[in-house]
Amino acid sequence: MSDSRIRISSGSSFEKIAGYSRMVVEGDWIFVSGTSGFDYTTMTVSDDAAEQTHQCFKNIQSALAQAGSSLDDVVRVTYLMSEASLFEKLAPIFGEYLGKARPACTAMVVGMVDTRMKIEIEVTVKKQ
Repeated sequence: MSDSRIRISSGSSFEKIAGYSRMVVEGDWIFVSGTSGFDYTTMTVSDDAAEQTHQCFKNIQSALAQAGSSLDDVVRVTYLMSEASLFEKLAPIFGEYLGKARPACTAMVVGMVDTRMKIEIEVTVKKQ
């Protein structure tokens, strides 16, 4: 393991249970785990997919700020959605947050581990 590896936690107890970190910084690279729309301060999640998407990005922005980075540095994004019909509704929100970075992108429809979740977002960042 590299001495330069930094792990950043959201504070969720699930990270310890499942053995992962919200974010790992390795040199100039930042890897952010699939991030849900849960508000980690209240551990609540909206029923609305758009609100969840905004919260996903807020959670990611908060983690990236801890590493001295921002959404403008994102080079890769993966959207994991519970329904294909959400993509058209959520795409403008994606552009709102990542329009400047314009990263490589993959969108998938998947089963979520918590049925309240409608979206998870994972990003890879190259620090400037």
